Amino acid sequence: MRVVFAGTPATAVPALQALLHSAHDVIAVVTRPDARVGRGRQLQRSPVGEVADEVGIPVLTPIHPRDESFITELSALGPDCCPVVAYGALIPSPVLAVPRLGWVNLHFSLLPAWRGAAPVQHAIWHGDDVTGATTFVLDEGMDTGPVLGTVTETIDRDDTTGTLLARLAESGAELLLQTLNGLATGQLAAVAQPLDGVSTAPKLDPEDARINFGQPAIGVDRHIRACTPAPGAWTQFRSHRLGLAPILHQHDAPPEAVALGPGELLSTRRAVWVGTATQPVQLSMVQPAGKKMMSAPDWARGSRLVAGEALQ
Repeated sequence: MRVVFAGTPATAVPALQALLHSAHDVIAVVTRPDARVGRGRQLQRSPVGEVADEVGIPVLTPIHPRDESFITELSALGPDCCPVVAYGALIPSPVLAVPRLGWVNLHFSLLPAWRGAAPVQHAIWHGDDVTGATTFVLDEGMDTGPVLGTVTETIDRDDTTGTLLARLAESGAELLLQTLNGLATGQLAAVAQPLDGVSTAPKLDPEDARINFGQPAIGVDRHIRACTPAPGAWTQFRSHRLGLAPILHQHDAPPEAVALGPGELLSTRRAVWVGTATQPVQLSMVQPAGKKMMSAPDWARGSRLVAGEALQ
């Protein structure tokens, strides 16, 4: 099939690479416009755009997919199907109608669970044991189209959004390829999503990543892992922001840590403990404002913790 691939971040790259090495003809790529990044605010191509440039595929970067010029350009390409992975903008009805087999989205959840921009983050934060990826036909709703295929993935105890998404990007790429193969042969039919089991996964902003140590330890653990690497878990110490890496699991808390109140700190020679609504948790790495990540014990020694001090 002639396909136009739409995607933007690094998590979409495995899917694009799988299609480039397949029998399908990737005739163009659609990605978000170049963005200014870093202290120098220099324009940078998206990861998907960079891959397309390397292999010499035309790259379309509409400011918005509803732009008439983009619709004209896409129509002129005459794609049979438009696979899409984390493109970053809603596709309007006139654009959805361009490819004869529609737009096929790879979404990183088992729909109808976790419709929205942050399915992996919400699956970890809410304590799901299993998640997966789904291919479905895009419609004008938010991840509401009929399903073409699924693949499952177990959520490990130490998974962060970064590690889990990396695995789903790989298994999802194979799922997307098999879905396109099935559509090309006419052997695959879409099935409507069930009405039960719908949940939503809105994008997490930095304020959502502030850790509340007044919740149970298991909630603290899930919350930090869900926000790693982005938007980045954090708390406050002495009125300054303190970034948090996932907590450690391998050590039992000393007796003096068991009595800690929520957020209250205890520093020993080799560990830093924080109280929660249940048992204390052990910090691994922290990032003071304006500094790099460092081990929690090194941070505690440099901060000269006072008894009774707490994270807020």
